[in-house]
Amino acid sequence: MDKHEFKSFRKKLSKTQKQMAQLLGTSLKAVHSYEQGWRSVPPAVERQIYFLVSRLNSKGKAKKSCWDIKKCSPELKTQCPAWEFRAGDLCWFINGTICDGGAKNNWRDKMKICRSCKVFTNLL
Repeated sequence: MDKHEFKSFRKKLSKTQKQMAQLLGTSLKAVHSYEQGWRSVPPAVERQIYFLVSRLNSKGKAKKSCWDIKKCSPELKTQCPAWEFRAGDLCWFINGTICDGGAKNNWRDKMKICRSCKVFTNLL
């Protein structure tokens, strides 16, 4: 997540910088640094922002599960944590999901795939 995305999501959430810092459990100085581009947004903060925005945008919407959208085989579904925890609309939030054939090593690798996935883009 770059500084422009961070600021855009903060505005989408209708939060001041101070409120965003409180919501994310970080300092006001950190929020300033993210928005100025002096500091990169840590994966945990990025993940929390996506979660909050997804909940805001999903109010009243019927949620289609990732395994239905991606047409996963029964064998693949049963190996995936998103299926195990019945979190088909939060697959992007859960580490270890089996998207594009296998689990990714870290959040950044996972998000490279998620950013172009319909499940994720529909939430934001």
